[in-house]
Amino acid sequence: MAYETIEFKADGPVARVTLNRPDRLNSFTVRMHEELRDALSNLGDARVIVLTGAGRGFCAGQDLNDRAVAPGKTVDLGETVTQSWNPLVRTLTSLPQPIIARVNGVAAGAGANIALACDIVVAAKSAKFIQSFSAIGLIPDSGGTWVLPRLVGQARALGLALTGEPLPAETAADWGLIWKAVEDDMLDSEVDGIADKLASLPPLGLAAIKEMIRSSWQYSLDEELERQAGAMRRLGFTHDYREGVAAFLEKRQPTFTGR
Repeated sequence: MAYETIEFKADGPVARVTLNRPDRLNSFTVRMHEELRDALSNLGDARVIVLTGAGRGFCAGQDLNDRAVAPGKTVDLGETVTQSWNPLVRTLTSLPQPIIARVNGVAAGAGANIALACDIVVAAKSAKFIQSFSAIGLIPDSGGTWVLPRLVGQARALGLALTGEPLPAETAADWGLIWKAVEDDMLDSEVDGIADKLASLPPLGLAAIKEMIRSSWQYSLDEELERQAGAMRRLGFTHDYREGVAAFLEKRQPTFTGR
């Protein structure tokens, strides 16, 4: 597929996806959803994914102009969510590769929740997260009503969702909504450093960490302990585990192959 609304590079261990409609703050159209879906299904040998936005913003969510709704007519928003946003959130959370959201500016509406669907969120200090749904009579979709109370608690989740008040990146980090807020001119080096580190680690172990933590909400402690035993048993038989231990004992750099 020839991409018009995103930029995509996946020719090494780090795949980079850039939402590329800067004149519209990288808001989503049907075309962007299609292109992003295609890119995320063609990651090659990438072990880490970096998702970001072009220009001064990360993503402003849905481009309302894309609906072309004539006066007096309605649009089925449930269909839009079911066909586009829900599959995207499920893809981001279920891919085995760790996904880093590089939040370079405003992340609003579904754009904020797409960032929060990523595994590690690093934001420039000038960035803001905005749950802008209440201003137009909607609810935080794209996982918003699920992830917000789990990350920051019910009181803060309700405050963010009801008021739509912009949340500065530094406060988001203090609240535990995101991993880290850094100076704007340090954003690239911070994200690249994390991506390079993750790309050097055993991919099977990283995939297991992501899956275990993301699915742990549905299990009791006893059930999770049993799941941990099963995961450790499986990973303990991998080549990468043997290589990691050998490299540690031999005081050398390990080479992980994903086996």
